[in-house]
Amino acid sequence: MSSSLGIPLFLSFFLLISTSTSHGNTSLIRKTCKKCAQSDPNLSYNFCVTSLQAAPNSHCANNLRQLGKISVKLLGRNLTNSRSYIKELLKNKRMEPFVRSCLHDCFDLYSDAILTAKQAVQDYKAKRYEDSNIEVSSIMDAATTCEDGFKEEEGVVSPLTKTNHDTFQLSAISLSIINIIRSDDGSI
Repeated sequence: MSSSLGIPLFLSFFLLISTSTSHGNTSLIRKTCKKCAQSDPNLSYNFCVTSLQAAPNSHCANNLRQLGKISVKLLGRNLTNSRSYIKELLKNKRMEPFVRSCLHDCFDLYSDAILTAKQAVQDYKAKRYEDSNIEVSSIMDAATTCEDGFKEEEGVVSPLTKTNHDTFQLSAISLSIINIIRSDDGSI
């Protein structure tokens, strides 16, 4: 009879610990996103919180440096998914030639950005924050360049507006965290 009591007691203790750890990490995410959104008017606080909370292992982040690494890795996963989405769009044979050309350009931009993101993660891990900052900035520029390509012909609607916006936002989150870490105190 005592062993049947032990399991619910252990489970209750585990849930209590998990909840308090999760709450602490939710607090870290919210504080980080608040500071990031305050320092960058282009960054959405809600997007930041939602993205970081959904990121794998974000519940395990105990400090800003760990959360920053998660944000850069999240950006890389986003780039890979975005490139796959572009590849799927390019399978449509009925697409206007201008839109197809823009998508090919975007595919190349995102392909390069994936490699850049891998380097950004390596530099981040090695505490080469300036290099990581430059690399993430170039990823942000790639998303903007992709979107701007569709605007070169009047009346064309980009099928990648949300994709490019998300990449821009994720880049802004990573850049903000890197810049907080690079600052003198690095505190939230």
